[in-house]
Amino acid sequence: MSAKDEGHSAFFYGTLMAPQVLHRVTHGSTPNDPKFVPDHIKVVPAILHNYRRHRVKHADYPAIVPVPSASVRGTFVTGLRDADIWRLDIFEGDEYVRKVVKVRLLTAVGDESGQGNVEGDEVEAETYVWKASRNRHEDGEWDFAEFQREKMRFWVGSEGQEEYEEVDEAVAEKQVDGTGGRGSNGHITRALKDEPTNEPMRNAV
Repeated sequence: MSAKDEGHSAFFYGTLMAPQVLHRVTHGSTPNDPKFVPDHIKVVPAILHNYRRHRVKHADYPAIVPVPSASVRGTFVTGLRDADIWRLDIFEGDEYVRKVVKVRLLTAVGDESGQGNVEGDEVEAETYVWKASRNRHEDGEWDFAEFQREKMRFWVGSEGQEEYEEVDEAVAEKQVDGTGGRGSNGHITRALKDEPTNEPMRNAV
């Protein structure tokens, strides 16, 4: 099996560690089972060295930046398809850049401090590294358990729809717009609506 057939591998360290959030981004819906993962996707714990995870001011999600001797624990996800990565890029937005990093798989997971972690194979993965201003970082470490306990409800079900609007709109335009942008929701129509209306029509073809 070629690398292309195997799909993409990614390292997630924030909201996308939650199966419900990952499924909502890649499939457009939240599964009834909060631990549900599609058959083509495999998830295992992993750790990324020489990066630090920060809280982001006024946000529920974290950021990672290179910091020597620091480490970030997250999930190593395999089997992601091109369409999944396309959706994930939109979801992450322009605050992040997707980069290839090397992570260590964890054969045993310790406590929050990392005590008890047992590292296994080193593998390559794509991850989303913060590229916006570091002035938006808080000093504190982002806590996944706290996110699950206090913020998850804002990211799943009807309360979480706003978090996925850009992804949903991009998917809708790509899949539904058979007009080449000329339909009511197409990019050509939107551009025409933005044009001044006081100019005479030059071309009606």
